[in-house]
Amino acid sequence: MKLIIAEKPSLARNIIAGIGGTMQKLNGYYEGNGYIVTWAFGHLFSLCDIEDYLENPPENARWTIENLPCFPEKFKFRIKKDANKQIDSGAKRQFEIIKNLCNRADVDAIINAGDADREGEIIIRLCVEHAMGGNITKTFLRLWLPDQTPETVAAALANMKDENEYQSLADEGFARTYIDWLYGVNLTRYATLKTGKLLRIGRVIIPIVKAIYDRDMTIQNFTPEIYYGITSKEETKGEKIELTSKKKFNKDELDKAQALCDQYNAVKAVVVDKKKKKDTLQPGKLYSLSKLQNMLGKKYKMPMAESLEIVQKLYESGYVTYPRTNSEYLATAEKDKVKKILDNVSKVGYPVKFKDKKTIFDDSKIESHSALTPTYKIPAKNALSDKENLVYSAIFRRFVAVFCSEDCTIEKTEIKIDVGGLETFTLKGTVIIKQGWTKYDDFSKQDKILPNLNVGDEIVISFSPKEKETSPPKHYTIETLNNYLKNPFHEEQSAAAENTADADTDNDEEDYRAIFEGLELGTEATRTGIIENAKNSGYIELKKDTYSILPDGEYLIKSLIRLKISMDKYKTSEMGKALKKVYRGKITVAESIALAEREIAEVFNRPLDPPETDKDTGFYGDIVGKCPLCGKNVIRYKNGYSCSGYKDGCTFSVYGFICRRVISKVNMQMLLETGRSSKIKGFISKAGKPFDAYLKFDEEGKVVFDFADH
Repeated sequence: MKLIIAEKPSLARNIIAGIGGTMQKLNGYYEGNGYIVTWAFGHLFSLCDIEDYLENPPENARWTIENLPCFPEKFKFRIKKDANKQIDSGAKRQFEIIKNLCNRADVDAIINAGDADREGEIIIRLCVEHAMGGNITKTFLRLWLPDQTPETVAAALANMKDENEYQSLADEGFARTYIDWLYGVNLTRYATLKTGKLLRIGRVIIPIVKAIYDRDMTIQNFTPEIYYGITSKEETKGEKIELTSKKKFNKDELDKAQALCDQYNAVKAVVVDKKKKKDTLQPGKLYSLSKLQNMLGKKYKMPMAESLEIVQKLYESGYVTYPRTNSEYLATAEKDKVKKILDNVSKVGYPVKFKDKKTIFDDSKIESHSALTPTYKIPAKNALSDKENLVYSAIFRRFVAVFCSEDCTIEKTEIKIDVGGLETFTLKGTVIIKQGWTKYDDFSKQDKILPNLNVGDEIVISFSPKEKETSPPKHYTIETLNNYLKNPFHEEQSAAAENTADADTDNDEEDYRAIFEGLELGTEATRTGIIENAKNSGYIELKKDTYSILPDGEYLIKSLIRLKISMDKYKTSEMGKALKKVYRGKITVAESIALAEREIAEVFNRPLDPPETDKDTGFYGDIVGKCPLCGKNVIRYKNGYSCSGYKDGCTFSVYGFICRRVISKVNMQMLLETGRSSKIKGFISKAGKPFDAYLKFDEEGKVVFDFADH
């Protein structure tokens, strides 16, 4: 018997359909036709907590700095816990079924049918390894499914590879799991203990929140600048013709702008060249998950979590290929499969034909999965909900556009107007002559229609200065944030996407190189969930398709800056590159973990700053000295330092930020012990000017500035 372990029950059902025949339903599995099919519920196992690595774990597992940093010699897993932090009974029950099946005497082969990615790879491996005590003695195979149609399942069952051939993928998956645990557990606890507020720290969530924070702060602090441009908008042959000069003038150069206008208006403006050219407009590329989410967010304001949930359901229903793909290309080995899909598409009335082009089939731009396309299985009328139909239709229509047998013919026009030899203005326009594929996929850009001008025509002009104002950058949208995360070092990509109707036609060599090097922040498989986590944590919000930072997000980033915890795109990308090196066998899992541990250790081993520049406030709950009013302990709380006798009426407290300067624990201790702090550098006055000063107590016990050097 062959035991197939699917990642989810829905996949198990699709595998059974691919096997065919009749299978008997039993307790937690199906059996028949030489196969046993069972399933997990996604992750059945999770990594243990820090307390599980202690020799004598406390009953009340309170977070404490004494247990940090935690760098396990060997990572331990356990059955995952439920929302009440108890062992999940459903997960435990299903694992026992898997364990019994793995160890059945008549099972001679076990088949990993996790999703076709690194996460699915390790989900089933963990089940099998724990079921067999870490020693897998039976044949271990991998069922790799680009889609879940019965035809694909049957073909994949006939061509399974040994699980060892997917070891590099598993190594990358385990390395990612361990590294994210190290960052998340150690730094979340450290930052929370420092601030007294739960701060969720993660390798990817922080650079995402910081990108939105940085953009919003830039917008908030933006000061617009006035400048002048010169423009003419007059009527010639009954049509308004607008000419805008490339020359700009500062706000104090109005006279210069007017002088140039007078100079232009004193000469003739004449059409010196006109070109018309018929061309074929190419459709956009097939969708990756990000590009699909970009379009759905921009056009329909659909959040990423919702679009992913819908496309995942379409995949599990067998209507589309594996959705978590970062590629917009198909593999050359898929040409025959594509021809079969095209046959079915043509049968439902769409004019398509097979095209063997490098813009469609390119193995060099595929890492694990090809572009997102429909399968040969086309949903029946009314089989999908309105939103499911919207998402499926987007994927289907893009596929039809790419393989459309009818070209889109356009006419490009370019008119050049010379203004007395002083400046040449170029007007460009595009007109669609034959719709072709644009009937099915309408995301192409059509330029404005130009006026009917010919060479030699004189243009009426009247240039005048126009006062303009510089604009701040725009808030991140679903599209521009996605583009940034795919390649955080290609800053101009986000701005370009805002001004382009369909950026799919851009040269993508740099972006694919970034993806394959591991420079992206998160992956297609994880990015949506991490952004959703940031929203649920109250760090960012999404209104329509625009992201903005929330107060808790500002607090998070400012706290990390103060704590000198650097989790920027550079460090996150470095770890992403390390994971890709694990996948390619250039470094081991252990070596990648060591890189993360060195980064994390720096936070805990950082040398102390001198008191005058120190910003370390110690840990929440630290005793920093005796209250000058009642003699009880002064405690470091969330917002500063207060007497523990506040319940008895003591009013002593010192706010942790004075004139935008953190008051460190060391300076607070000095203040309480001697009545005077060190000379603290970096206070900011109400007028915005920096100054240095001591802190001391006045006669009433209040903290005041002391500027005397003695």
